[in-house]
Amino acid sequence: MFFFVLIKKMLKKLICIYILLILSFTQNSAFSNNSEFKTWVKNFKSHAVKSGVSKVVVDDVMSNAIFLPNVIKYDRFQPEFYEDTYTYIKKRTNKKKINNGLALYKKEKSTIDKIEKEFLIEKELLLALMGIETNFGKYLGKMDIVSSLATLSFDKRRSEFFTKELIILLKLVDQKIVDRKILFGSWAGAFGNFQFMPRTIRNYAIDYNNNTTIELKKTEDSFASAANYLNKIGWKKDTPCFKKIDLNKSIPSKYLNSSAANIKNKKKVKFFKNYIKNYNELKIDKNLEAAIITPDIDIIPGASTYTPAYLVFANYEKVLNWNRSLRFALAVCTLKESFKNEI
Repeated sequence: MFFFVLIKKMLKKLICIYILLILSFTQNSAFSNNSEFKTWVKNFKSHAVKSGVSKVVVDDVMSNAIFLPNVIKYDRFQPEFYEDTYTYIKKRTNKKKINNGLALYKKEKSTIDKIEKEFLIEKELLLALMGIETNFGKYLGKMDIVSSLATLSFDKRRSEFFTKELIILLKLVDQKIVDRKILFGSWAGAFGNFQFMPRTIRNYAIDYNNNTTIELKKTEDSFASAANYLNKIGWKKDTPCFKKIDLNKSIPSKYLNSSAANIKNKKKVKFFKNYIKNYNELKIDKNLEAAIITPDIDIIPGASTYTPAYLVFANYEKVLNWNRSLRFALAVCTLKESFKNEI
């Protein structure tokens, strides 16, 4: 017990030091980055025009883009990188969150039920995703998405990904699919009730109420677009997402997944019988294909190799498409089940 408390204190101290280092870095490099950023914007404009965006739109949209040091800080210090699984899930699936979701469902019941039936995506899943992404529309983000994407494109960590997202956004504006004036959202460039990135808007967002505008901050279009996305990527209604398990230490390490990037060694549930202490208590089809995740191993100092552990199924991996974080997907599926018990 003493050792656990000591580890927690050390972890908190390391996190504080990390934050101070990030703040120091962003403050000291802000001036030089602003100068380099202006050069980057100039070069990016040329690249955008060559990629097929009209010069008028490029000049108009990019003219006010600025470097945002806080975006770099947020990118380096996401809760998925430091919170243990229990804490992460508990924060995002509490009773208040459930009550807020039930209140929204009561208000928009006819629309949400219609979308569930049409797209074959459970209303509980849609509510869970919106609840965790934006607390049911209360935290949509107020950052200029263009500047956020430009800052992350300028940054070296994931430059290629965010540059492509920014080009897609410019094309959406150019095609009058998206109104430049309303592009305010998260630090990562996501937008609307379900925090769609530009690529997701392009591929899956729909004008569900047929008023010629895709309104991702409104219930009809945002819920239908989220359901359309989940349907298209293969979510299977009424099939499991995950099951918490107690592992025997005899399980070979090759079956333990700790990264969301690539879930490996999937087997039928019955294959893992001898490695799962609570196997007989699992009320699922033992012929379903599953993998085992142990999400704390590579994140939390001193974390156990074998706990917490979960069997995850195909639907779980669909949630990973939304946000490639083991904890995020666990929280979404947990909140989904909470709604299922209440609705």
